[in-house]
Amino acid sequence: MLAIRLQRRGKKKQPSYRLIVSEKHKDTQAGSLEILGHYNPLVEPSELVLKEERIKHWISVGAQPSNTVYNLLVKAGVVKGEKRKSVVITKKRQGKIDASNAEKIQKEADAKAKAIAEKEAAKAAEEAEKEAAKAVVEVPVEEPVMEEVAEVPSEEIKTEAVDNEAEKAE
Repeated sequence: MLAIRLQRRGKKKQPSYRLIVSEKHKDTQAGSLEILGHYNPLVEPSELVLKEERIKHWISVGAQPSNTVYNLLVKAGVVKGEKRKSVVITKKRQGKIDASNAEKIQKEADAKAKAIAEKEAAKAAEEAEKEAAKAVVEVPVEEPVMEEVAEVPSEEIKTEAVDNEAEKAE
């Protein structure tokens, strides 16, 4: 089976590609039947040079373009149709993605519930303060009554202290 696919060319981190026709099970570097064009994604706008007649010939003979090449051909107008999905996600990876999305949704729901609970608690506290303010009735505060203390002349205190000391000495 023949395939039209990309062959990577160029330096490290500076890729450019050739569109080639080769056996599907052969390596892209192992030789090709024909070079159908080239593609440079690094320049703005990306450069795509195609030999349209040869591409149509190879497709009519039965060569199948890879998904990426098919999308490039649709973009260039050589082939009509909708673009194909070129990246395949395995079931295992899709399960992990779904689990992480569910976890994010759960965290967002918990955060919203917490925010709502905090707002309600703040409102309840504010209402309780208002209720407490209404409930507080002004009670007249009585001034404490000071007992009158009889004043003892300081001379008597001194004489009593002296008498006490004299008694202890005897």
